[in-house]
Amino acid sequence: MPTRFALSAVLVLAAGLLPLQLARGADAAPAAPLSAAAEAPPPPDKGSDSGLPVPRFVSLAADKVNARTGPGARYPIAWQYQRRHLPVEVIAEYEYWRRIRDHDGTEAWVHKNLTSGRRYGLVTGHVQPLYDKPDEVSDVLLTAEPGVQARLRKCPNRVWCEVEISGTRGWMQRTALWGVYRDETFD
Repeated sequence: MPTRFALSAVLVLAAGLLPLQLARGADAAPAAPLSAAAEAPPPPDKGSDSGLPVPRFVSLAADKVNARTGPGARYPIAWQYQRRHLPVEVIAEYEYWRRIRDHDGTEAWVHKNLTSGRRYGLVTGHVQPLYDKPDEVSDVLLTAEPGVQARLRKCPNRVWCEVEISGTRGWMQRTALWGVYRDETFD
């Protein structure tokens, strides 16, 4: 079965290099460049099966998640995601199934039990600094290359998000992350 999602990412720490990788099968198409923070979502779909807003960001809840061509086990598996906590956007719901979109715009159906409300983001653009405080003149704790996964702790305003990367908590500009809407705030 094909696998999808090969980003080779490196997290650069003051102490050295720590590799983080996502698996990709040889036949999977290369991922497009990560884009900056997602545009504001359209108004929530009031008819979602879960009662939660659609669209919304979630993360993958397992190390291996089958991506299907339709909403049900009878539909063929198109590929398999192989990265727990990968941020994805839920764009539709049908009973126990969620249509998701990943960072490069690819869409597929996954079972709802394979998604989590725990929020993550992917570093985008170029090497991005993780600051000690939500201020560009504060100390830089580390820098992260595009594709590095960051746990989103809170995004209290339209500029900054508190994130955790490889055990280090700090602040990153929202525009450096895919997995949070431009005007979305949460604590």
